[in-house]
Amino acid sequence: MAFSGFPSEGLDFLAGLEADNSKSYWQEHKAVYDRALKGPMEALLAEVDERFRPLRMFRPNRDVRFAKDKSPYKTHVAAAGERVGGALYYVQLSATGLMIGSGAHFLLSDQLVRFRAAIHHEASGAGFLDLVEHYDRAKGLRLTSGGDAPLKTAPKGYPKDHPRIEYLRWKGATVFQEFGDPTWLHTAKAKTRIEQGWAACDPLNEWLDRHVGPSEMPPEERR
Repeated sequence: MAFSGFPSEGLDFLAGLEADNSKSYWQEHKAVYDRALKGPMEALLAEVDERFRPLRMFRPNRDVRFAKDKSPYKTHVAAAGERVGGALYYVQLSATGLMIGSGAHFLLSDQLVRFRAAIHHEASGAGFLDLVEHYDRAKGLRLTSGGDAPLKTAPKGYPKDHPRIEYLRWKGATVFQEFGDPTWLHTAKAKTRIEQGWAACDPLNEWLDRHVGPSEMPPEERR
């Protein structure tokens, strides 16, 4: 099927799942999930510009083996893909609407070494500060420290009074944009807006490509 937006009943389904995260709710409303969320997301992933592909849709089931929260289902629908340089493209729908992001949500240990070296270096570190200022000015875009909380102190080998200590403590670098639930989300125009949002992350991704790159660790050593 061609992508024509995300029907509003999909967001209503996710709101209901937040209120009743149970197998019975899921089974009763699975047709809505398939029609208003899974189907449109798969169509979107097949149609976005090839520079953002391939992307993979995440499973709806939560991994609860080691979690205190045993709720069986995720209350959002999301997909992600990795670009050649190692940065990710991410798209998510929840009851509150659309969010997209790109960058390094988590840095593996070898990437983190290179990231900190680049922040420490005068030229590349100044370039990262330019990115911070760029995204501070950009409407709706937020440059964040990714999925892991920053260190509470300086990383080993770096002084606590380093001029860029705030960013040396980061374990990732990601740009996010939250759109909410605008009218265009329910039309084919959503694809263009998502692509434009990802393209706005290019300055960060180009910095990451240049100074960090993909992990060189064997898959079995990655977390």
